[in-house]
Amino acid sequence: MAGVASTLAKQRALAAGFGTNANAVRYLNQDFGSLRAKCRSAGRLFCDPTFAAAPESLGFKELGQSSHKTRGVTWKRPTELVSNPEFILGGATRTDICQGALGDCWLLAAIASLTLNEYVMARVVPTDQGFGDDYAGIFHFQFWQYGEWVDVVIDDRLPVKDGELMFVHSAEGREFWSALLEKAYAKVNGCYEALSGGSTTEGFEDFTGGIAENYDLKQPPSNLFQIIKKSLEAGALLGCSIDITSAADSEAVTRQKLVKGHAYSLTGAVEVNYRGRQEKLVRIRNPWGQVEWTGAWSDGSSEWNSVQGDCPNANAEDGEFWMSYSDFLRHYSRIEVCTLTPDTIEDDSVKHWSVSTFDGTWRRGSTAGGCRNNPYTFWTNPQFVIKLDEEDDDPDDGEVGCSFVVGLIQKNRRKLRKQGEDMHTIGFAIYEVPKQFQGQREVHLDKNFFLSHAQTAKSETFINLREVSSRFKMPPGEYLIVPSTFEAHLNGDFCIRVFSEKQSETQPCDDPVEAELEDETVSDEEVDAGFRGLFSKLAGDDMEISAVELKTIMNKIVGKRTDIKTDGFSMETCRVMVNLMDDSGNGKLGLGEFATLWKKVQRYLSIYKKNDSDNSGTMSTPEMRVAFKDAGFSLNNTIYQQLVARYSDPDMTIDFDNFVGCLMRLEMMFNIFRKLDAHNSGSIELDFNQWINFAMI
Repeated sequence: MAGVASTLAKQRALAAGFGTNANAVRYLNQDFGSLRAKCRSAGRLFCDPTFAAAPESLGFKELGQSSHKTRGVTWKRPTELVSNPEFILGGATRTDICQGALGDCWLLAAIASLTLNEYVMARVVPTDQGFGDDYAGIFHFQFWQYGEWVDVVIDDRLPVKDGELMFVHSAEGREFWSALLEKAYAKVNGCYEALSGGSTTEGFEDFTGGIAENYDLKQPPSNLFQIIKKSLEAGALLGCSIDITSAADSEAVTRQKLVKGHAYSLTGAVEVNYRGRQEKLVRIRNPWGQVEWTGAWSDGSSEWNSVQGDCPNANAEDGEFWMSYSDFLRHYSRIEVCTLTPDTIEDDSVKHWSVSTFDGTWRRGSTAGGCRNNPYTFWTNPQFVIKLDEEDDDPDDGEVGCSFVVGLIQKNRRKLRKQGEDMHTIGFAIYEVPKQFQGQREVHLDKNFFLSHAQTAKSETFINLREVSSRFKMPPGEYLIVPSTFEAHLNGDFCIRVFSEKQSETQPCDDPVEAELEDETVSDEEVDAGFRGLFSKLAGDDMEISAVELKTIMNKIVGKRTDIKTDGFSMETCRVMVNLMDDSGNGKLGLGEFATLWKKVQRYLSIYKKNDSDNSGTMSTPEMRVAFKDAGFSLNNTIYQQLVARYSDPDMTIDFDNFVGCLMRLEMMFNIFRKLDAHNSGSIELDFNQWINFAMI
């Protein structure tokens, strides 16, 4: 119940405008301004209770409490490390970011690219802080997290070993913005060790709210150099890396001083006049702050002497170097590009694309259907529909159609590393919506549709990265996007985003919440003599049946059946059954009320047996969703997830007594709402006492 309330509260906050960059959500409800003011007035330095200067903030395995790597670690503030610390000295530059004893080069490559865009930099690293008069040992940073911006507060106690910062540090030693930024990002992800290993696109997206695309340099598009150049000019963040062929290759240094399996930033692209011809060059930065390419166009190499005109020569041993574009393609394996406006990497004009963002969940047994390899559960995955009306303006490639990018992000997986979990393997499929369903949003397409229709497009691959994204160009129309994990029945939360060149409409596609409930009421006069006699025997002297008596009756009946499995009707289920049928409010069932209940149970039994397709005596949770429809209930994913979690067994089956209890409770909730919603407005208003009365039924 608390989880449902949290979800509703978040939805309302987003609708009110919280989570935009201009109005970031306070992470863990910590307000930077008020906390700093409190510390200033009390004359003390801030100590963050939510991310302590303690072993658990370092890590859980390689950086765990018993690891030799964490022995002797102390936590010190910059004021304890140097006499005159600076937050940012002379502007944030790429040389402020030198890697420490943590495998987060992917993140540092993203931070290095961040410094190339002042606007983005100021958004992530607010300028209202430093070591001046307002210093109180507290800092804050803003990150994009799965559809919303969060403001993350930290104290400035940093892990130190042997007198040196353990992790990110500046080459100069007095500048601390990069080390504090890394700490804030570690807090959001659970600990420092959670940042070990990753894709630069993760950092790119969390600093921009943009969407990332990958290019394989073994098969680069013919205009890739122009894409790189245009992307840099548009403020995009770029990363590149060299694939490894074995674990031994990881961070192995080649003969020409390139590091395999290591994340670099791509920070520049120019064409120079070299010996009378144009030579394409790219500038690359190693976040280690050293170890540079030694081949052609490296620092101080002879090629620079033959350049006519402007010359971007670099000589400093700062981890940054130039190389020819042809050498870059030959030595590197892939490039990652992240921009807020994806069309700027393909078009000359910079336009803002239309963006839609939705949260979703996969839950075992209800909405985690797995990929198309699981034909009987794939349909249960969440579904989204995109409506494309307008074709692109003047397509560069001559192909007419509607361009859009789909990005599927799995949420908060780094945090779960402490529990031994990691990224799921994820992807998505795209289907053309049949004419009979076009324009409809309140429909969740069922198993029969997916068994009889082929996918129109799909993500390039299912992969265990935080995000899978792909670019598509399709004719105008309506398309269904089905995001999934590769395997079925894996729990996870996700965020799906659709960027489209032209204005488009993207919406979740889900069943409406409604019920067609027949009036099954049986009056006392309608009860036949045989049933009346049976009731007299069961009810006793007071001629009414209590929940305790109903439990005995129901269990005697179902105990004789071999075609259904049940561990017996519980007291709770019997109370729900009595509450639903009890019009008098005395907590017991009279003759007509019991006859009505019996009629319902008989109908539910026939539905249960019909949907027990393998005659096992139980119903699987995907079969349960179909059974609800047979019983007259249309439910959306969110409610279905709750019912599966509440009523199913660990093996993802539901036995007969829980099925009956679930349907009875559903009917009762619909009936209560309809009685209170006298004008069919779709909403009701309750005071606190009324809410408690109904919630405790």
